[in-house]
Amino acid sequence: MIKLDTFCFKGTPEQMGHAHGEQLRDSIQRFVQVRLTAAVKYFKDAGITGDDVITRLLDTGRACYGIFQQWDPEGAIEHNAIARAANVDPADLYTITNYTDVRDAYMLAGSSPDAEGCTALMIPPEQTTDNRLLAGQTWDLNPEDIDFVIAVNAQPDNGPERWSVQLTGCLSLMGMNSHGLTLGTTNLKTWGSKPGIGYLNIIHRALRSSSFEEAVAMIQSVPAAAAHTYLLAAPGAGARIEMTGFSSDIQHLSNQAMGWTNHCLNPAHQAQQYGNPSSSSLARLKRLNTLFETNGPFDVDGIKALFSDHADGADSINRYPEDKSYAATNACMIADPLNHSLHVCRGPADRGEWITLNFNT
Repeated sequence: MIKLDTFCFKGTPEQMGHAHGEQLRDSIQRFVQVRLTAAVKYFKDAGITGDDVITRLLDTGRACYGIFQQWDPEGAIEHNAIARAANVDPADLYTITNYTDVRDAYMLAGSSPDAEGCTALMIPPEQTTDNRLLAGQTWDLNPEDIDFVIAVNAQPDNGPERWSVQLTGCLSLMGMNSHGLTLGTTNLKTWGSKPGIGYLNIIHRALRSSSFEEAVAMIQSVPAAAAHTYLLAAPGAGARIEMTGFSSDIQHLSNQAMGWTNHCLNPAHQAQQYGNPSSSSLARLKRLNTLFETNGPFDVDGIKALFSDHADGADSINRYPEDKSYAATNACMIADPLNHSLHVCRGPADRGEWITLNFNT
């Protein structure tokens, strides 16, 4: 089974960032190179070559980084401390960790529409065995990224404690805070991407929120760089926010399970979507809805089984590196907001060793 390493960082944003960068310096530096190599391949597959491709990507990231520093000074302090301790340029690290958003802000094109995956869901109390809301997602991207997946417990001097499943050098990717507030995301592609705030920084800021309502309001007002669907869950509420570079649409959880993948569900957003939905995104959503109808009521183990489904081969919810579909499942998360418990694994749901993350506060 694939194991997931955990780390704990405490103190001020500066102290937490420094500890992160110092402890994981070698891994962060390797991760930067892996992501740059992946970018070269992506652009080559898109028919874009030239000595200045990576330079232009990094320049776009630097523009986004400047906006981020003004938008979230506290998050920027932590990010900059990670970069300094890891001996990495902070703007380059911003580009690498927010790679998909910066790439889409640079160019909305490519012949690899399946390069981003992720399947997300929320199940209302009425459809769970213990009558409590459950939420979760797979996180799928470059197969090489699995080597850098970690779980981080942040215990700040001010604000809620939080757990995040993420990559070395990142602030947050998907996780929960000590209020039970849970965040996740799936990638979208629409016209209107631009220099702005990357999705990891949006999630990191939302996880510092004290309430579900605060996080929702923040996400809907952020000057985002690119399109995503955000998962928000709390002990008494759940919502999906489908957000593009020009508008957002919120769907609150009712008494029916909801799921989504990597194409727009809002009609107005569909009209601005780049290209047709991939076969993988369509197949994963169809399979998800079928499993909602045929399985259940759900518990954590039932969602683990759902995330393990490989019935559609390379287009499955559960994505293996050997499927050769440009993406693989690098991590999975299942949240139980009421009990403030986060169940996570590194790698595909049926290959990773699942652990439960709880809070000290």
